[in-house]
Amino acid sequence: MGFDGDVWRLMRQEELLGEIVIEEADFPWLSGRFVPAPAFGEVKPWFDETLALLEAEEYERFDASYDRIANALTLVAPSGPVAEFLLHVSEAHAWFRWSDEPFDEA
Repeated sequence: MGFDGDVWRLMRQEELLGEIVIEEADFPWLSGRFVPAPAFGEVKPWFDETLALLEAEEYERFDASYDRIANALTLVAPSGPVAEFLLHVSEAHAWFRWSDEPFDEA
């Protein structure tokens, strides 16, 4: 699909939190190696919490928890920032989907 090796960046305003080196594309998901920047430690608990909520199948709580990530962070594709994304990070692995348009709330 042409994504292998691409580097996506996780940002908080102008601060780099980490990079995702794409290793697999399984539409609509991309996944790869997550390389955290030192500042990622500040938001790592957010990602840990959302994964725990997903594993517990507490979807309403997941939505509320994930809003913190979506509202504070930006995912930047090689071509520039994306409008919306759903990102999971676990240790050195990240997987996500994204859209150039906001996700449909319906």
